[in-house]
Amino acid sequence: MTAPDRPRHARQSVIVISSHVVRGSVGNRAIVFALETMGHGIWAVPTVVLPWHPGHGRGTRIVPAAEDFAALMRDLEYAPWLGEVSAVLSGYLGDPSQADAVAGLVNRLKEENPEALYLCDPVMGEENGLYVPQATACAIRDKLMPLADIATPNRYELAWMAGKELATLDDVRQAAESVPPETMLVTSAPAEVPGDTANLLLTPRSAFLAQHRAIEDPCKGPGDLTSALFLSWLLDGAVPRHALQRATAAVFDILALAAASGADELMLERDAEVFHNPATTVSVRDL
Repeated sequence: MTAPDRPRHARQSVIVISSHVVRGSVGNRAIVFALETMGHGIWAVPTVVLPWHPGHGRGTRIVPAAEDFAALMRDLEYAPWLGEVSAVLSGYLGDPSQADAVAGLVNRLKEENPEALYLCDPVMGEENGLYVPQATACAIRDKLMPLADIATPNRYELAWMAGKELATLDDVRQAAESVPPETMLVTSAPAEVPGDTANLLLTPRSAFLAQHRAIEDPCKGPGDLTSALFLSWLLDGAVPRHALQRATAAVFDILALAAASGADELMLERDAEVFHNPATTVSVRDL
Protein backbone atom coordinates (compact mmCIF):
# COMPACT_ATOMS: atom_id res chain seq x y z
CA MET A 1 0.00 0.00 0.00
CA THR A 2 1.46 3.35 -0.98
CA ALA A 3 1.49 6.30 1.40
CA PRO A 4 -1.36 8.28 -0.21
CA ASP A 5 -3.71 5.27 0.04
CA ARG A 6 -2.95 4.51 3.65
CA PRO A 7 -6.01 4.71 5.96
CA ARG A 8 -5.77 6.45 9.29
CA HIS A 9 -5.61 4.18 12.34
CA ALA A 10 -5.01 4.50 16.06
CA ARG A 11 -1.37 3.35 16.32
CA GLN A 12 0.67 6.52 15.95
CA SER A 13 4.09 5.90 17.54
CA VAL A 14 7.14 6.44 15.32
CA ILE A 15 10.59 4.83 15.50
CA VAL A 16 13.11 7.55 14.64
CA ILE A 17 16.63 6.46 13.65
CA SER A 18 19.16 9.24 13.07
CA SER A 19 22.01 11.25 14.57
CA HIS A 20 21.94 12.79 18.04
CA VAL A 21 23.64 16.09 18.82
CA VAL A 22 24.15 17.39 22.35
CA ARG A 23 23.59 21.00 21.28
CA GLY A 24 21.39 22.00 18.42
CA SER A 25 18.24 21.11 16.50
CA VAL A 26 19.28 18.66 13.80
CA GLY A 27 18.86 14.92 13.33
CA ASN A 28 16.93 13.19 16.08
CA ARG A 29 16.88 16.34 18.17
CA ALA A 30 14.71 18.06 15.56
CA ILE A 31 12.72 15.03 14.42
CA VAL A 32 11.81 13.76 17.87
CA PHE A 33 10.85 17.20 19.16
CA ALA A 34 8.64 17.89 16.15
CA LEU A 35 6.87 14.52 16.21
CA GLU A 36 6.29 14.62 19.96
CA THR A 37 4.97 18.17 19.69
CA MET A 38 2.58 16.93 17.00
CA GLY A 39 1.33 14.25 19.39
CA HIS A 40 3.22 11.09 18.42
CA GLY A 41 4.91 8.65 20.74
CA ILE A 42 8.58 8.19 19.87
CA TRP A 43 11.13 5.40 20.01
CA ALA A 44 14.43 7.22 19.39
CA VAL A 45 17.51 5.37 18.13
CA PRO A 46 20.82 7.30 17.81
CA THR A 47 23.08 6.25 14.95
CA VAL A 48 25.90 8.53 16.10
CA VAL A 49 26.39 10.97 18.99
CA LEU A 50 28.02 14.33 18.31
CA PRO A 51 28.53 17.42 20.47
CA TRP A 52 27.04 19.63 17.72
CA HIS A 53 26.44 19.73 13.98
CA PRO A 54 29.77 19.23 12.14
CA GLY A 55 29.14 22.51 10.32
CA HIS A 56 30.02 24.26 13.60
CA GLY A 57 33.45 22.61 13.73
CA ARG A 58 35.10 19.33 14.60
CA GLY A 59 33.90 17.37 17.59
CA THR A 60 34.02 13.92 19.13
CA ARG A 61 32.08 11.34 17.12
CA ILE A 62 30.69 8.31 18.94
CA VAL A 63 29.31 5.56 16.69
CA PRO A 64 27.80 2.44 18.30
CA ALA A 65 29.73 -0.73 17.53
CA ALA A 66 28.09 -2.50 14.60
CA GLU A 67 27.23 -5.59 16.64
CA ASP A 68 25.76 -3.51 19.46
CA PHE A 69 23.63 -1.44 17.08
CA ALA A 70 22.39 -4.59 15.34
CA ALA A 71 21.54 -6.21 18.69
CA LEU A 72 19.60 -3.14 19.80
CA MET A 73 17.59 -3.13 16.59
CA ARG A 74 16.81 -6.85 17.00
CA ASP A 75 15.50 -6.06 20.47
CA LEU A 76 13.13 -3.53 18.91
CA GLU A 77 12.05 -6.01 16.24
CA TYR A 78 10.65 -8.30 18.94
CA ALA A 79 9.60 -5.72 21.50
CA PRO A 80 6.18 -6.51 23.00
CA TRP A 81 5.03 -2.99 22.13
CA LEU A 82 5.85 -3.13 18.42
CA GLY A 83 2.14 -3.09 17.64
CA GLU A 84 1.88 0.52 18.78
CA VAL A 85 4.28 1.65 16.04
CA SER A 86 2.79 3.06 12.84
CA ALA A 87 5.94 4.37 11.13
CA VAL A 88 9.73 4.32 10.95
CA LEU A 89 11.72 7.39 9.94
CA SER A 90 15.42 6.90 9.23
CA GLY A 91 17.91 9.67 8.55
CA TYR A 92 21.67 10.02 9.03
CA LEU A 93 23.59 6.76 9.43
CA GLY A 94 26.87 6.63 11.32
CA ASP A 95 28.12 3.48 9.58
CA PRO A 96 27.10 1.59 6.42
CA SER A 97 26.39 -1.57 8.43
CA GLN A 98 23.51 0.20 10.13
CA ALA A 99 21.47 0.01 6.92
CA ASP A 100 21.05 -3.77 7.31
CA ALA A 101 19.80 -3.34 10.86
CA VAL A 102 17.35 -0.64 9.82
CA ALA A 103 16.09 -2.81 6.97
CA GLY A 104 15.56 -5.73 9.34
CA LEU A 105 13.47 -3.59 11.67
CA VAL A 106 11.39 -2.18 8.82
CA ASN A 107 10.68 -5.65 7.45
CA ARG A 108 9.71 -6.96 10.89
CA LEU A 109 7.40 -3.98 11.48
CA LYS A 110 5.71 -4.55 8.13
CA GLU A 111 5.03 -8.15 9.19
CA GLU A 112 3.43 -6.89 12.39
CA ASN A 113 1.55 -4.01 10.76
CA PRO A 114 1.38 -4.07 6.95
CA GLU A 115 -0.06 -0.54 6.96
CA ALA A 116 2.99 0.91 8.75
CA LEU A 117 4.93 3.53 6.80
CA TYR A 118 8.67 3.72 6.28
CA LEU A 119 10.06 7.15 5.45
CA CYS A 120 13.69 7.16 4.36
CA ASP A 121 15.46 10.51 4.51
CA PRO A 122 18.67 9.64 2.64
CA VAL A 123 20.92 12.06 4.51
CA MET A 124 24.20 11.91 2.60
CA GLY A 125 25.16 15.24 1.05
CA GLU A 126 24.44 18.69 -0.24
CA GLU A 127 25.54 21.03 -3.03
CA ASN A 128 29.24 20.47 -2.37
CA GLY A 129 28.95 16.68 -2.56
CA LEU A 130 28.69 13.73 -0.19
CA TYR A 131 29.47 14.34 3.47
CA VAL A 132 29.19 10.65 4.39
CA PRO A 133 31.51 7.88 3.16
CA GLN A 134 30.48 6.54 -0.22
CA ALA A 135 29.87 3.12 1.33
CA THR A 136 27.23 4.66 3.61
CA ALA A 137 25.58 6.50 0.72
CA CYS A 138 25.51 3.29 -1.32
CA ALA A 139 23.98 1.35 1.59
CA ILE A 140 21.18 3.91 1.91
CA ARG A 141 20.57 3.93 -1.84
CA ASP A 142 20.70 0.17 -2.35
CA LYS A 143 19.22 -1.22 0.88
CA LEU A 144 16.87 1.39 2.32
CA MET A 145 15.43 3.40 -0.56
CA PRO A 146 13.87 0.30 -2.21
CA LEU A 147 12.10 -0.54 1.10
CA ALA A 148 10.70 2.94 1.64
CA ASP A 149 7.10 4.04 1.19
CA ILE A 150 8.28 7.65 1.14
CA ALA A 151 11.69 9.27 0.60
CA THR A 152 12.70 12.87 1.28
CA PRO A 153 16.04 13.53 -0.44
CA ASN A 154 17.30 16.99 -1.20
CA ARG A 155 18.07 17.76 -4.84
CA TYR A 156 21.76 16.95 -4.47
CA GLU A 157 21.16 13.60 -2.77
CA LEU A 158 18.73 12.67 -5.52
CA ALA A 159 21.26 13.74 -8.15
CA TRP A 160 23.89 11.46 -6.61
CA MET A 161 21.51 8.51 -6.50
CA ALA A 162 20.32 9.12 -10.07
CA GLY A 163 23.87 9.64 -11.30
CA LYS A 164 23.30 12.94 -13.11
CA GLU A 165 23.14 16.69 -12.52
CA LEU A 166 19.66 18.08 -11.86
CA ALA A 167 19.65 21.63 -13.15
CA THR A 168 15.94 22.07 -13.88
CA LEU A 169 12.64 21.11 -12.34
CA ASP A 170 12.06 18.66 -15.18
CA ASP A 171 15.44 17.07 -14.43
CA VAL A 172 14.45 16.62 -10.79
CA ARG A 173 11.09 15.12 -11.67
CA GLN A 174 12.59 12.65 -14.15
CA ALA A 175 15.26 11.60 -11.65
CA ALA A 176 12.69 11.12 -8.89
CA GLU A 177 10.64 8.92 -11.19
CA SER A 178 13.72 6.81 -12.01
CA VAL A 179 14.55 5.67 -8.46
CA PRO A 180 12.42 4.16 -5.69
CA PRO A 181 10.13 4.81 -3.93
CA GLU A 182 7.14 6.06 -5.93
CA THR A 183 6.25 8.66 -3.29
CA MET A 184 9.08 11.17 -2.98
CA LEU A 185 9.36 14.66 -1.55
CA VAL A 186 12.43 16.39 -3.02
CA THR A 187 13.59 19.44 -1.07
CA SER A 188 15.77 22.24 -2.48
CA ALA A 189 14.18 21.72 -5.88
CA PRO A 190 14.46 24.50 -8.49
CA ALA A 191 11.62 27.00 -8.19
CA GLU A 192 9.70 28.66 -11.00
CA VAL A 193 10.22 32.13 -9.48
CA PRO A 194 13.71 33.70 -9.22
CA GLY A 195 14.85 33.93 -5.60
CA ASP A 196 12.53 31.14 -4.47
CA THR A 197 13.14 27.52 -3.56
CA ALA A 198 10.73 24.61 -3.84
CA ASN A 199 9.67 21.23 -2.57
CA LEU A 200 8.54 18.77 -5.24
CA LEU A 201 6.21 15.96 -4.17
CA LEU A 202 5.60 13.00 -6.46
CA THR A 203 3.08 10.27 -5.71
CA PRO A 204 1.99 7.38 -7.94
CA ARG A 205 -0.88 9.50 -9.28
CA SER A 206 0.12 13.15 -8.91
CA ALA A 207 2.85 15.77 -8.68
CA PHE A 208 2.81 18.96 -6.61
CA LEU A 209 5.19 21.89 -6.29
CA ALA A 210 5.31 24.06 -3.15
CA GLN A 211 7.59 27.08 -3.37
CA HIS A 212 8.54 30.00 -1.17
CA ARG A 213 11.20 32.66 -0.79
CA ALA A 214 14.68 31.27 -0.23
CA ILE A 215 16.33 32.23 3.07
CA GLU A 216 19.99 33.15 2.78
CA ASP A 217 22.37 30.96 4.81
CA PRO A 218 19.63 29.15 6.78
CA CYS A 219 20.24 27.19 9.96
CA LYS A 220 20.87 23.47 9.64
CA GLY A 221 17.99 21.04 10.06
CA PRO A 222 15.22 22.01 7.62
CA GLY A 223 15.38 18.62 5.89
CA ASP A 224 14.99 16.75 9.18
CA LEU A 225 12.08 18.98 10.13
CA THR A 226 10.38 18.65 6.75
CA SER A 227 10.52 14.86 6.94
CA ALA A 228 9.08 14.82 10.46
CA LEU A 229 6.23 17.22 9.78
CA PHE A 230 5.31 15.70 6.43
CA LEU A 231 5.14 12.24 8.02
CA SER A 232 3.13 13.57 10.96
CA TRP A 233 0.46 15.11 8.75
CA LEU A 234 0.18 11.89 6.73
CA LEU A 235 -0.21 9.84 9.91
CA ASP A 236 -2.94 12.23 11.01
CA GLY A 237 -4.86 11.52 7.82
CA ALA A 238 -3.93 14.49 5.62
CA VAL A 239 -3.86 14.02 1.87
CA PRO A 240 -0.34 14.39 0.42
CA ARG A 241 -0.98 17.85 -1.04
CA HIS A 242 -2.12 19.20 2.31
CA ALA A 243 0.74 17.50 4.16
CA LEU A 244 3.20 19.11 1.74
CA GLN A 245 1.66 22.55 2.13
CA ARG A 246 1.57 22.48 5.94
CA ALA A 247 5.06 21.05 6.33
CA THR A 248 6.59 23.49 3.83
CA ALA A 249 4.92 26.50 5.44
CA ALA A 250 5.94 25.50 8.96
CA VAL A 251 9.57 24.87 8.03
CA PHE A 252 9.77 28.20 6.19
CA ASP A 253 8.41 30.02 9.26
CA ILE A 254 10.84 28.21 11.58
CA LEU A 255 13.78 29.12 9.33
CA ALA A 256 12.64 32.74 8.95
CA LEU A 257 12.17 33.20 12.69
CA ALA A 258 15.62 31.77 13.44
CA ALA A 259 17.19 34.01 10.78
CA ALA A 260 15.42 37.09 12.13
CA SER A 261 16.82 36.31 15.60
CA GLY A 262 20.36 35.83 14.31
CA ALA A 263 20.30 32.31 15.77
CA ASP A 264 22.88 29.70 14.78
CA GLU A 265 20.38 26.88 15.38
CA LEU A 266 16.66 26.46 14.81
CA MET A 267 14.72 27.76 17.81
CA LEU A 268 12.24 24.90 17.97
CA GLU A 269 11.55 25.21 21.69
CA ARG A 270 10.49 28.83 21.17
CA ASP A 271 8.66 28.48 17.86
CA ALA A 272 6.94 25.09 18.23
CA GLU A 273 3.44 26.54 17.85
CA VAL A 274 4.31 27.10 14.19
CA PHE A 275 4.18 23.33 13.61
CA HIS A 276 0.39 23.37 13.91
CA ASN A 277 -0.29 26.96 12.87
CA PRO A 278 2.18 28.36 10.33
CA ALA A 279 1.71 32.05 9.61
CA THR A 280 2.90 31.74 6.03
CA THR A 281 0.58 30.58 3.28
CA VAL A 282 2.53 28.48 0.78
CA SER A 283 1.05 27.99 -2.65
CA VAL A 284 0.97 24.46 -4.02
CA ARG A 285 0.62 23.88 -7.74
CA ASP A 286 -0.35 20.70 -9.56
CA LEU A 287 2.20 19.68 -12.18
